Amino acid sequence: MSETARDMQDLYRELVLDHSRNPRHFGRLDDATHTADGINPLCGDKLQLYLRVNTAGEIESSSFEGSGCAISIASASLLTDAVRGLPIAQAQACSTAVTARLTTGDQAIELAANLDKLRALDGVRHYPSRVKCATLAWYALRSALNQDNTPATTE
Repeated sequence: MSETARDMQDLYRELVLDHSRNPRHFGRLDDATHTADGINPLCGDKLQLYLRVNTAGEIESSSFEGSGCAISIASASLLTDAVRGLPIAQAQACSTAVTARLTTGDQAIELAANLDKLRALDGVRHYPSRVKCATLAWYALRSALNQDNTPATTE
């Protein structure tokens, strides 16, 4: 591995650690228009995702509550940062891209340029048992945007 690749990997690891220790947008969003629960029955990660979508179909605000491992919390925190200001269709595409990158390992699947921070999650795929932790929030995002009342699950 080149020194540049190692530096990027270290930077991304620090970003994930920062989001797990200091999650962004943690707490209930009282005026949410879209919500979803998520559960990872394998390890017990649980979350509630809250979104406020405006009449133009853009996500104005996002937050989450829950408990879980560092990867699960970091992923939910990164998600709430990433989707703010996105139209629903772009948020759905982002969810699809992130989960595909993590589950297939295909780094050729592109993320929108303004969502480059989400590459920090790529290192999780080297730990197959942790992929479900990282994807839980993204499955919950799909459920919330589709207004599906069934809890999102990694199983």
